[in-house]
Amino acid sequence: MPKESAAAREKRASQILPILKNLYPDARCALDHANAFELLVATILSAQCTDVRVNMVTPVLFKKYPTPAELAQAPQEDVEKIIQSTGFFRSKAKSIRESAADIVEKHAGKVPQTMEELTCLRGVGRKTANVVLGNAFNQNVGLVVDTHVRRLAQRLGLTGESDPEKIERDLMKLVPREQWTMVAHWLIFHGRRVCGARQPNCGGCRLLAHCPEGRKLTKGK
Repeated sequence: MPKESAAAREKRASQILPILKNLYPDARCALDHANAFELLVATILSAQCTDVRVNMVTPVLFKKYPTPAELAQAPQEDVEKIIQSTGFFRSKAKSIRESAADIVEKHAGKVPQTMEELTCLRGVGRKTANVVLGNAFNQNVGLVVDTHVRRLAQRLGLTGESDPEKIERDLMKLVPREQWTMVAHWLIFHGRRVCGARQPNCGGCRLLAHCPEGRKLTKGK
């Protein structure tokens, strides 16, 4: 098959985005947080863990250690005990404590607002930084690519890549910058509610007409 043109992908994206926006007017970050620091910590904890589980853990953590300064001084063992159910708790405890310490020592106790500064914090990669910048600071610097976004971007034919950063670059070319944060939420909502990893509900999907993978799966049905 001939390689699809950029224009064809742009056209498909322009058809998909209004549908997603209409379907999920309630789309938002699923991690409960009251400020940028809480969102940063919650996002680090969400690696290889559900948002639901993280939201059960963070109220306990933030009640005991509500500020970067207090979390930085928290005993490693105590933090591990609180966050144990999120998995990889030893490395996560170290990451959030060291990130908190850097925020205190290098950023006057305030979560930094640039990609470069955020990704210098322990445990913070580009995805986490995009979550914080987009949701806490309303900055569309990049586009979050989690497992749902990656799966849907591939199925919808918006990318042929598998590496998250390459997928992000492809999506950033197709999506207006002012929608970078929201399109990730829309895709995540759709991935959770309709386009599951193992059993996508293609028959009940409003995007089927624009989905190469969905049309392939339902062909002849």
